[in-house]
Amino acid sequence: MSAPRRVRITSPQTRIALARRHRPAQHLLPPTIQGPDDRDTTDAARALFADQRRQAARTLALLGAVLFGLSGLLAAAPALSRVTLAGVPLSWLLLMGGSYPVLLAIAVRHVRRAERLERASAPGTGTGTGTERAP
Repeated sequence: MSAPRRVRITSPQTRIALARRHRPAQHLLPPTIQGPDDRDTTDAARALFADQRRQAARTLALLGAVLFGLSGLLAAAPALSRVTLAGVPLSWLLLMGGSYPVLLAIAVRHVRRAERLERASAPGTGTGTGTERAP
């Protein structure tokens, strides 16, 4: 007598996730917007998406430079740990009091630039390419 056949049971979400693995990464592209000029609208959306990805890469590079630069500064200048202000080592003050405002400024700058790119690519404003340089 043979053993009963095993049945694999998965949830619908698991089946969807497993099925997505074999398809190209279409979820990384903006959806097609239906309108009178479908091709132009889709191309503009993809151009905006590419501009925002470039902006995100620049922001990540700046973030890495700040974090690794501060770590490198503290490693290169161990004397900063011996200097104290109000009983707190200067290296701690740099890490806690100096890095967080810089990170906040980087985040605010990134959001403003991403919104500026969206406004520049909106229909009826500017050239619509979204490639204008943000200050």
